[in-house]
Amino acid sequence: MDNPARAAICQGMEQTDIIIVGGGLNGPVLALAAAQSGLRVTIIDAITPDTHRARDFDGRSYAIALGSMRLLRGVGVWDALKGDAQPMLDIKVTDGRAGEGASPWMMHFDHAEIEEGPMGWLVEDRHLRAALLDAVAAQDRINHMTGRKVVAQLALGGKVEVTLDDGEVLSARLLVGCDGRSSGVAQRAGIKRTGWDYGQTAIVCAVAHELPHNGIAHQFFMPGGPLAILPLTGNRSSIVWSEQSRRAKEVLALDDGAFLEALKPAFGSFLGDITLVGQRFSYPLGLTLADSLIAPRVALVGDAAHGIHPIAGQGLNAGLRDVAALAQVLEDTKMRGEDIGSVIALERYQVWRRFDATRLAIATDTFNRLFSNDNPVLRGLRDMGMGVINAVPGLRRRFIREAAGLNGDLPRLMR
Repeated sequence: MDNPARAAICQGMEQTDIIIVGGGLNGPVLALAAAQSGLRVTIIDAITPDTHRARDFDGRSYAIALGSMRLLRGVGVWDALKGDAQPMLDIKVTDGRAGEGASPWMMHFDHAEIEEGPMGWLVEDRHLRAALLDAVAAQDRINHMTGRKVVAQLALGGKVEVTLDDGEVLSARLLVGCDGRSSGVAQRAGIKRTGWDYGQTAIVCAVAHELPHNGIAHQFFMPGGPLAILPLTGNRSSIVWSEQSRRAKEVLALDDGAFLEALKPAFGSFLGDITLVGQRFSYPLGLTLADSLIAPRVALVGDAAHGIHPIAGQGLNAGLRDVAALAQVLEDTKMRGEDIGSVIALERYQVWRRFDATRLAIATDTFNRLFSNDNPVLRGLRDMGMGVINAVPGLRRRFIREAAGLNGDLPRLMR
């Protein structure tokens, strides 16, 4: 993209405060929040805008918690999304086996038990990415460089330099890695990772169905892994089906008709007949945590910092909480006249986010291990536990607020 900031950088002048590597979802939101604070941002995006912009629904969507919606509203994106967003009013969590129906023990979370409104919204990938691209293009403090890759980085005193794949060198006071679980920013900074593979694969798609979903999200725990049925606009639902990897490979190899026949025993008939909408995607599942969220002049956000199981639909929401926290730290640091890339500033971010991210990772890991099996003893204990939670209003309300992203030390943009 050619603009005055880009031209100045090409002349060797430092015209940016922050370089963000990764133009998916977290990177643009962070850029928008930082730009609102008066900071100049350059996004290095390996993907071209045409690749990000999909006109037709391809089957991908995201659960946006209430706290995350507030962040998107705060950076000026939500108004472009809300017309295409499906409110998530209830969540029903059940246990069982495919073809046998759900266990009578369940948890039912109703948004009416909290004052703030829906617990979240389902937003299609195509709408979210388009809204972010439009907002970034409209912000003159953001330089969005597309189709470019970072091949080297070096922290030098009061700045960090990055070298692009065409040899161009950029410098800034802070480098932020929003580049996923295999983060090149983290690797080049010498940040190691801890984690393991679950032996599971997530199958992601969408279906149309005969009956209305009434804004209810379902999480059905089966021995091979959880199945999430999440409401989209109209009579459509997003599917996140976690299965043992060998079984998932077999299912993914089926044609659309056979795939639906394999899905139906787990999905059930409560929404009537179902048809596939869009494509099918698959992702290997595992846990990966960066040993540190920071390095000299470097911060990690989202999956670059913590990749978790999609069991509670909190992956993107955890990343957006990183974004809101880092944006607040940078704004406050700037207002105090301090260096936004200093160790002191970055430690504030790490102290704020490290515990919450680790707690969420442990919780999703524990839930997956507890529920992704057919052990009769464990099944009895977890069914009893769900029944207890559902019967105690205080516990139920806490889980609802957790799902809505309202617990903990919330950054200003999420309040």
